[in-house]
Amino acid sequence: MSVRFKPSSSDGQLQDVFGVTVTELYERAISPDASPAVTRVLELRSFLALAEEQVARVRDRVHSAMAPDRDMGELSADDLRFDAQWMDAALDARAGYRSALDDLLRTMPPLHQQARPVRLAQQAITTALPPASVAPTPPRAGAARNRRL
Repeated sequence: MSVRFKPSSSDGQLQDVFGVTVTELYERAISPDASPAVTRVLELRSFLALAEEQVARVRDRVHSAMAPDRDMGELSADDLRFDAQWMDAALDARAGYRSALDDLLRTMPPLHQQARPVRLAQQAITTALPPASVAPTPPRAGAARNRRL
C-alpha cells in the first residue's frame, strides 16, 4: 500500500490547515506549481505514517505474545526486550516526525502568501561562429607589449 493511503495521526490537522483532504494535498504536490511547503509537509506526513505503522505492528506483536490464552511456555523475555527496544525507537521516530510537522505548520506562511516556484521557459541558446573563410584579426602591436608587462 502506498504511504499516501496510510492513515496518520496528523491527517485531521492537515485537513484543517489546508482545507482539503490528504489525497487532494498529494495531488497538489505533484502539480508543476506545487508550493515547497506543501511538498515538505507531505514528506513529513509520509514518514509519520510509516513510523505509526511500526508502532502499531510492535504493539500488536506484544499483545499477541501476552494474550491470556497463549501458552506461557512460548513467552520469551529476550523477545519482549527486543520488542521494547523496537517500540522505543518507533515511538521516538513518531515523536520526532510529529514535532517537525507541527513546527513546519506553525512557521510556514499562510497559504495565500506562499510563493509558487517560477517555471521559466527554456530558451534556445545559439552561438554564431564566424565563417571559416574569415581570417582572424591580428592583435594590435601595443596589446602584445602590454601583455608582457
